[in-house]
Amino acid sequence: MILAIESSCDESALALFSEEEGILGEWVYSQLDLHREYGGVVPSLASREHLRAFGPLVKKALELCSGERISKIAVTYGPGLAGCLALGISLAKALALSLQVPLVGVNHLRGHAYSPFIELHRKSPREFKDEFEQLFPHLGLIVSGGNTILFEIDSERRVKILAQTVDDAAGEALDKGAKLLGMEYPGGALIEKVAETGNPYLIKFPRAFPGSDEMRFSFSGLKTSLRYRLEKMTDFELQAELPDICASYQEAVVQALIKKTQQALEKGAYSSIGLSGGVSNNKRLRELFGGIGQKHQLSCYIAEPRHTGDNAGMIAFAAHVDVQGTVLDEHHKLSFSPSVPLA
Repeated sequence: MILAIESSCDESALALFSEEEGILGEWVYSQLDLHREYGGVVPSLASREHLRAFGPLVKKALELCSGERISKIAVTYGPGLAGCLALGISLAKALALSLQVPLVGVNHLRGHAYSPFIELHRKSPREFKDEFEQLFPHLGLIVSGGNTILFEIDSERRVKILAQTVDDAAGEALDKGAKLLGMEYPGGALIEKVAETGNPYLIKFPRAFPGSDEMRFSFSGLKTSLRYRLEKMTDFELQAELPDICASYQEAVVQALIKKTQQALEKGAYSSIGLSGGVSNNKRLRELFGGIGQKHQLSCYIAEPRHTGDNAGMIAFAAHVDVQGTVLDEHHKLSFSPSVPLA
């Protein structure tokens, strides 16, 4: 059994994973209410809250298994906020030493990359290995507040980044757009809610790098376009047009993600596609991404909502399936690396 720890940003999370039974327990302490009044995550406060939260979470996890069945401790070692990562790794070292089990470091982004497959393991843990082997080469898209990465995993589990943002991440663009519209943090979900009654095709917001030879994302121009539009509007006009603005702005973000994914599929041969990261919880994005799978007759895996944000379940699962992406440290000297690459 693997006990996993995630503390890369403002979520304190633990999970227990069994090869035979899958995820046995997951615990998450959210700091959302604390950071909302500041309009974003405050690193020093996030570190303090991790220190406060992990004690009760560890107690719940150890009560479930009595500590006797744990054979490995897995922890996020980067990328993320340095202070937050350091607290999670310190906890992991202490537990590994106490239980006398190996310690492994897991790349946070590789955790997201493999998270769409967690549900496949849950449904058929005994047949999982054989089914899993048939899904590669795999094309994946990670979309979150800090990252927008299109990548492939080949049959040897080697990761290659195909496209990533040159400025704002997709989730960052949604949150910043919401802030311009006067919405509270985090605003991406609020934009999605308001967009439900709007026309996504009414306003033609710009989309960067439309050509297939430009495998990059960019969302800063989209945000700037929204700001210029709002500067010319009265409060009354904004209130009347808000649903259409939200729907069109969201559509511009989603279509940019979908277009690059389709272009990557035209360039390479894949056995499956996957979607993960916090923004992958967006219903419009999930709908269109699933449509890509159907169009190309590919197995499509989208992370379950509980595994889209920062969570320890994906860290435990990655420690199980992603041998090349984990760092084994039997001497419990693992150190954090805020800028550790995906590949």
